[in-house]
Amino acid sequence: MTLRRGFKAEAEREAARVRKELGLASHDRLDPRDLAKHLSVSIVDSGELVDVTELEDLERLQAFAFSAATFEIEQRKIIVVSPLRNTGRQNSDIAHELAHVMLKHDLSEIREVDGMPFRTCKPDEEEEATAFGGTLLLPRPLLLSAARRQASIEQIANQYDVTVEMARFRYNTTGVAKQAMSR
Repeated sequence: MTLRRGFKAEAEREAARVRKELGLASHDRLDPRDLAKHLSVSIVDSGELVDVTELEDLERLQAFAFSAATFEIEQRKIIVVSPLRNTGRQNSDIAHELAHVMLKHDLSEIREVDGMPFRTCKPDEEEEATAFGGTLLLPRPLLLSAARRQASIEQIANQYDVTVEMARFRYNTTGVAKQAMSR
């Protein structure tokens, strides 16, 4: 599956617009919790809703079975995040869920897990949310700035409070890695 033509450029423009609304420069760290507040989306730790030992039991049964989910209750969007994830992963998860909200994705697909039905987005919408969420956190101009400073992937992850995997994914998929190597 591939992103529709022009999506990456649109994502970069929208990320720049959102950062401007939040008063951030292209190279500033974006806290997805601030973006959620700006969009009137609540963030709730799932440990406030269920006993953390139940989340740990679920984690033992299936690693990463739950990281985050978005709910709409009385026309309010609420993102529920797992307290079992580190801050970098939570930031990626929240940005991914906010991307669904901003892209106005619908929960239109019904899937079953262990006999329990739940609603989810279409696979292409999941891919869009992953791409846009990453773009919100690490837009191309930010990565170019980091490359000019010769920052490592680990330094980028630490400075911008994302996972090393997210930093590597964005560094490679934006073309910044190739551009940095050609200098």
